Amino acid sequence: MTWLQLKGDPAIRQGLFSQCRVESDMDRNVDGVLAMVDALMRERGIFHAKLHFSSNRATLWPAADPMRYRVHVLDEILSPDISLAYPESAYPAEACVAPGLIRPVLERLKELRQVDENMYLRAGSLNVVNGLVGLNFSCDGSHYLGAEEFLSRDTRFWL
Repeated sequence: MTWLQLKGDPAIRQGLFSQCRVESDMDRNVDGVLAMVDALMRERGIFHAKLHFSSNRATLWPAADPMRYRVHVLDEILSPDISLAYPESAYPAEACVAPGLIRPVLERLKELRQVDENMYLRAGSLNVVNGLVGLNFSCDGSHYLGAEEFLSRDTRFWL
C-alpha cells in the first residue's frame, strides 16, 4: 500500500496550537509497554496492536480469535500476567513485517508521541500481516502506510 493521508475534523485542526500534549501514564511507562507489545506480537499471536497513548490503553487482535479484539488498560499491559491471556504462538507465516522490525516501528511511535508539544501522536497501530502502520495525530489527521516506508521517514517528515 502506498501512503494514505486523511484529514480530520477542521475544528480540531484550527485549535491545534491552543493545545499541548499532556504526559500520560502510558508515556511515563512507554518502554515497558513497548517491550510487552513487542513480545505479544512476536510470541503470543497478536497480529495487530493499537496503542492509545493519550488514553492509556492498547487494543489487541489475536490471530486465534481475529474477529474479537481485546482492550487492555495500562496496568494490564504492564503486567506479566497478560501473557497468560494469549497462548504461545508461532509468528504468522503470512506476515509482511519481519519480527525484527516490530520494535523499531514501536520505537518510532514513541518518538512521534514525544517529538512536538502541539503536533503529537495520539494513537499508533501496527498490523504485521498486512504490513500497515496507522497513525492518528493531535490535529485529527490520520496516515496509513507500509512499515518499511514508515521507518524510512524521518520524524520531522510528520511535522
